Order: sequence, then C-alpha cells, then structure tokens
Amino acid sequence: MSQFDYDLFVIGAGSGGVRAARTAAASGARVAVAEDRYLGGTCVNVGCVPKKLYSYAAHFHDAFEDSAGFGWRLPEAPRFDWATLRDNKIEEIKRLNGIYGRLLEGAGVRLINGRARVLDAQRVEVAGEVIRAEKILVATGGWPWVPDFPGKEHALDSNRVFDLEAFPRRFLVLGGGYIAVEFASIFNGLGSETHLVYRGELFLRGFDNEVREFTRDEMAKKGVNLHFETNIERIDKEGEVLKVMLTSGEVLEVDAVLAATGRKPNLAGLGLDELGVELNDDGTLRVNERFETSVPSLLALGDITGGPELTPVALAEAMQMVQAHFGEGTPKPLDYDKIATAVFCHPNIGTVGLSEEAAREQCGAIRVYRTDFRPMKHTLSGSEERCLMKLIVDDESDVVVGAHMVGEEAGEVIQGIAIAVRAGLTKADFDATVGIHPTGAEEFVTLRSVSRRYPD
Repeated sequence: MSQFDYDLFVIGAGSGGVRAARTAAASGARVAVAEDRYLGGTCVNVGCVPKKLYSYAAHFHDAFEDSAGFGWRLPEAPRFDWATLRDNKIEEIKRLNGIYGRLLEGAGVRLINGRARVLDAQRVEVAGEVIRAEKILVATGGWPWVPDFPGKEHALDSNRVFDLEAFPRRFLVLGGGYIAVEFASIFNGLGSETHLVYRGELFLRGFDNEVREFTRDEMAKKGVNLHFETNIERIDKEGEVLKVMLTSGEVLEVDAVLAATGRKPNLAGLGLDELGVELNDDGTLRVNERFETSVPSLLALGDITGGPELTPVALAEAMQMVQAHFGEGTPKPLDYDKIATAVFCHPNIGTVGLSEEAAREQCGAIRVYRTDFRPMKHTLSGSEERCLMKLIVDDESDVVVGAHMVGEEAGEVIQGIAIAVRAGLTKADFDATVGIHPTGAEEFVTLRSVSRRYPD
C-alpha cells in the first residue's frame, strides 16, 4: 500500500493546474486539486475570457459608425447598457466554472475547496485535512499589484474592474503593459472619456518599437488620452468623483481609476518561504526543465515561474510536466522561443518571434519588410484606421525571424504566420505562397521591397 494519499497534489485550479491534474490522472496517477477562489483561474474569471468579451463589446462602437458607408441606417443612436454586458459575462463565467468542475470530476480528480498550505516536501494541509502526496504542484498564478501612493485605496485592480456597479463615464488607467493598453481601448470603445497614464516614454515595453509607435498613434486617433512620462501623485475622493493629481501637475477628474501595474506571484500563505524554496530575482519560483523547485518533490508552473504569462504557455508546461514525471521517456525541454501573442487593444496587435531591435542584436544583418495601409473596408466606412504589417528576415539565412501586425483581428492572422515562423521558413517560402485576395493578410506574402536593412 502506498505511503501517500495521492501521487500528485495540485494547488490552484487555473488553466495550468487543471490541465496538469487531468493529464496526470489520465496516465493513471491519483490526483487531488485544492482551489480557494474559482475554477479556471485568472484566464477564465478575471483575465482572457472576460477581457475578450468586453473587447468584442467595445468594437461595436466602431462597427456602428463604419456601417453607414455601406448603406446601413440605424433607426436611432445606439445606446450601451453596462449592466447587460456585465451580467451576461457573469453568467458565461459561471458556465465555464461548471465545465471545469465537470472536467475534473470526469477525470477522477478530487477537488477540495480551500487554500492549501505546504507543511513539508510531501505534506499539505487544506480545509483542516493533512494530505500526503508524492509530488506537490504549485500553480497559483499571479495577483494584481498596486503601487503605493496617497489614495491608492480608491484605485481598482484588474480583478475588480469587470464588475463595476455603474459604468464610468470618465476612466483612467495607470500602467503601460498589455493589460493597461487593452483596458484603455475597451473603455474608450464603450464610451468612456479615457486616459492612460504611464511613467515611461512609450507603452508596451519589450514589443517591437515600430509596433508600439503605430499603436500609440492609432489609439490616439480613436480618442484615448495618452499621458506619457508622468505618474499618479495622489488620488482624492470628493463625493463620487476621483481627483487624480499627476506628477506633471495636471489634475484629472474621473469616475474610476484602474491600476494595471502588473501582477506578482500569488504565493502568500503557501508556506514555501518556510521551506526555503529558491526564488528568482523577480520573486517567482525557480524551476528546472522538469518544473522542479529547489525542493525536488515541489513542482511549479505557469505565471509563478517567471516565464511568459500566457494561458497557452501554462497549458503546454502542464503537459510537459506530466510527461516528465508520469510518462515514459524524457521529453525535450519546452522551447519558449517564437511564442506568438496578441494584445487586444484597438486595433489589435499580433506578434511572433523577434522584434526589429532584438533581431539587430541577435542576427546582425537583417532585412525589414513593412507596409501600412488603410484596409479595404475603410474605403467605404470612412474610418482613418490603418494597419501595419512587417516581417524581419535574417539576411544571411533568409529565415523570417519575426512577424508583427497591428490591425483588425491581428491575433487571428498572426496565429497562422506563427506556424511559418516556428517552422523556420524563409522569405523565399513566404514569397512562393499565393495570397488570398482580397484580404489584408495577403500582404504578408506579397511584401517584396526591402523597407530597410541593418546595418545600413
């Protein structure tokens, strides 16, 4: 008889934790999961899913305006009802929570409601029960972080912004990452007077610089008020109004402030500090290729390990971890290069591979092919929105090392391009591909003229 109650005990029922639990159980392992908040984790409840639903809602603003050029006449001015969007989103998430619960049940995984605490290398305590497990997986994700300034208690974090009681007619976002940029676009599209405040000179640090600049200009054209190289000095609440004093000296009166200033590993109360589990410099858990921490029976994956904070990455890590610990043979280490991502601002960003700046450092000689244009739809809609597409090519090998797009449905388009970049296809391969006409995406296979070279 085994000395352990379970072969794998998972702390956290987010995307990575649930995938690991189900996959391990399918291999014959005895598995239990502890969750103290909600099934599906950040992505389902306060991340990807509700954010994309709200982004869809915000796009209707442009769609209604664009339709006039195609002959549509609306009987009256469209009116947005916040409560309908919010409450429909709540019902959809409840549905998804139920699906996650049924997936665990169907896989034979025990679900325990409660915050687990690790007692030692192979024991956890949850809901008053002490459980022994051969391996313990920590997959608790991140938690929003709000910087310290006078009046910070008046600021929302990204967990709370989806469920506001009333729609903010004036909205301010603090931050320069993808969450800040997305929410600035969303509330602007829904009809708020929207401000984005960022301490740096340009948002989306780490993305291709031309993409960042193009996105800045397009968001400004849509009416987002951008305040760069400034910060919040303090927030004072006067009745229902928030007076936001900026370090630039400007004072803004708004109805809601979102501090989208990053997330930190959700490790509080887990007991890992008492076990001396090693951390990376940024406070994430240090793991090896097998997702083992410095205590080998304690595993970790997802946002808490310092890699790309993306749901598909956590899912891939979960399957990799299960193969390493419960499968046969030794899997190849997970390759984090050329992972595609999207930013659901308006217009969307889709990107895969190296930025132009990174390619200059890593490849030396590169060729850049780029175009920006007014999409065909807007020849009738009257919109001034433009689309950017660019390919970055290693000059010596002709391999396409980066692809970037800013435009409608960029995430959908870049997924297919990501396969080509991942496969190491050359610019000649792109050139030999016959485009689909008329689409914007065909530009990726019809770019022929070099826009610039590095070195010049």
